[in-house]
Amino acid sequence: MIMLKKIPLFTLITLAGCAAVGPDYQGPTASKIDSSTAQSGFLDAKSEAALPKNWWQLYREPALNKLVEQAFTANTDLRQAAANLARTRALLGEAQSLKSPNIGMSLAPGYGRPSAAAKGLPKALDDDFSYDTGVSVSYQFDLVGKISRGIEASQADSEAAKAAYDLVRVSVAGETTRAFADICSSGRQLQVAQQSVNLQKQSLGLDEKLFKAGRGTSLDVVRSLGQLAQLQAALPPLQAQRRIAMYRLAVLTGHVPEAIESVLPASVLQCNTTPQLASTIPSGKGSDLLRRRPDIRQAERSLAAATARIGVVTADLYPSISLGLTAGSTGALDQFGDSNTMRWGIGPLISWTIPNTGATRARIAAATAGANGALAKFDSTVLTALREVESALTVYARELDRNAALINAKSASTEAAKQAQQLYKSGKTSYLTVLDANRSLASAESALASSNGALTSNQIAVFMALGGGWEE
Repeated sequence: MIMLKKIPLFTLITLAGCAAVGPDYQGPTASKIDSSTAQSGFLDAKSEAALPKNWWQLYREPALNKLVEQAFTANTDLRQAAANLARTRALLGEAQSLKSPNIGMSLAPGYGRPSAAAKGLPKALDDDFSYDTGVSVSYQFDLVGKISRGIEASQADSEAAKAAYDLVRVSVAGETTRAFADICSSGRQLQVAQQSVNLQKQSLGLDEKLFKAGRGTSLDVVRSLGQLAQLQAALPPLQAQRRIAMYRLAVLTGHVPEAIESVLPASVLQCNTTPQLASTIPSGKGSDLLRRRPDIRQAERSLAAATARIGVVTADLYPSISLGLTAGSTGALDQFGDSNTMRWGIGPLISWTIPNTGATRARIAAATAGANGALAKFDSTVLTALREVESALTVYARELDRNAALINAKSASTEAAKQAQQLYKSGKTSYLTVLDANRSLASAESALASSNGALTSNQIAVFMALGGGWEE
């Protein structure tokens, strides 16, 4: 460590104004985000309208809106992300405080006998009360920008933590909506499956009557029994699926799973209508997605922090300069405040641990590699975001095609059941034909109910991939 007694104040101020070492962050360069393809529309998008902030409100379900708000308030993952955000903001405050002077105070009263020999006196001194009090002020000059680069890195870390918090909000909104939709979809599928069971029971009853009347065979009865058992076997998985969705929803809103009966409203517990959008999904363009998705913002801020840390490490190659001022009073207690007890001093301190250049430059190389890795992660995040949206839109588009075909199938089955009923009433066919037509209709309704559930789930996947729902 080197101590210098006299350095002009002007020189210190000049040094303090030097440019910060390390690269200045300019944002990702030559990145995938700049690709014209990434900025354009999506292949399977039906609408390029802007995605609304609260996209779940497009379902027009008041109960769902309340559940999402509850999840935003009580979800444990969000609380954890909020705590991490608070931690990074506190660390930012610590980094910023290094820009301010350090002020210290001391007070040391005492009682005793000072050494006469130390003062050059021939006789011993009397016992007496004494004191030593003082104030010190020191200021660290940011010679090469180490402090400012540290603040820059901490600021980027804090903004990355905010993006991570927003990402959790997207997930919570999406998973809450999905759990609600799964409850309703399972309820609808259970309703349709129970209708199929009831129809098969009617068919079994008719087969048994025909067998007893000698107009049927035992094979018909056994076959009906087997079909009934098969239809009944479809009920427990749907019941479990519905119950599990309720448990998920309870936990997402901050409750224990066992409390679903008391914490979830009856309209949710009894829901059997799958929520559907009244219009096409407003997906926007790739440029909107790249600005909106929190994980892209988080990766970009992490890149900024990694770039700033190159400067922090590079600053170790240079000395640090601080300016100190001390003032105080020392003497016997009865002399407190006398002018001859006063003391003060001012002076600079240059400290420079002669660096191990090889080790320091190795740390600089490591920090640079870390920044390059952060850039690669940023590109990967951008590509992943685009892939997730395109994939989700493709799955949704194909399910729309399937759903349209199933709607046609149900329409045809409905017409067949209607005609079978008319033929039966006019005596042109048996009631068994009516039951068969109704079973076909129930099967078509079951397939359509399952498709409607998948359609809603795919819609939610698109919304989550688009990254909406984090705005407060």
